[in-house]
Amino acid sequence: MAEQEPIQPQLQPYEQHIQGLRQTGHQFWTRGWSLGTSSNYSSVISRDPLRLLVTASGKDKGHLGPNDFVICDQQGKPAFGDQPKSSAETLLHCLAARRGAGAVLHTHSVWCTLLSEHFWPVGGIRISDFEMLKGLEGITTHEASVWVPIFDNTQDIPSLVTQVEKYYDDHPDEPCWGYLIRRHGMYTWGADIAQARRHIEIFEFLLECLGRSTKLV
Repeated sequence: MAEQEPIQPQLQPYEQHIQGLRQTGHQFWTRGWSLGTSSNYSSVISRDPLRLLVTASGKDKGHLGPNDFVICDQQGKPAFGDQPKSSAETLLHCLAARRGAGAVLHTHSVWCTLLSEHFWPVGGIRISDFEMLKGLEGITTHEASVWVPIFDNTQDIPSLVTQVEKYYDDHPDEPCWGYLIRRHGMYTWGADIAQARRHIEIFEFLLECLGRSTKLV
C-alpha cells in the first residue's frame, strides 16, 4: 500500500473504513481483480443523512493512500468542496447503499470480463450446486441456485442506475448479491466491507469454475 501520509481532517473519523478499503484494494490487486486504476470501492459511514466513503477517481487500487477517498452524499456528490473527484460510477454505489448495502466493491477480473460477454445473450449467469455458494450471506445449502444478471456497459451511468434499479424492482423476491457489467466487471455488496469482500471472493471462485468448464470460443 501507499506510504503513510497525514490524513485529511474530514477523513479522520473514518480511518477504520479507510484502512479496510485500502487493505481490500491491495488484496484484490495481488489477485489480479483490481489492476491499475480499475475498480472502485465504498463504505457507508452514515445512514441519516446517507454518506459514503468512495475511492477517488484514477487511483491505483493496489496502492491506495489514506487520502485517496471522497465523502459523497446520496446523489454521489462530494460532501466537501476540497475533495478529489470520486469514481465515475459512484451513483451505482449510492443505489446499493440506499437499498441497504453497507459496502460495495467493484472489480475487473479476467473471468468476470470474459463470462459477462459470453453469457450476455441470455442476460445473466445461473450458478447452481456448488458448495462455495454457502459463502453468500443467507445461503445454507449447495443445492441453491443463484442468478447473476448482466447489464450492458455504458458511459451513461444514470441510465445504468435506472436499469439496475428496475431489475431490483421487477424481482423483489429474488435474492441478489451482485451483478456483472458486460466486458467490464462485477459489482458486489454486503453489510460491511468484510462481507462484501467475502462475496467477491465467492463469486470469483464460482465464476472461475464456470469459466474453466465452459467453451468460450
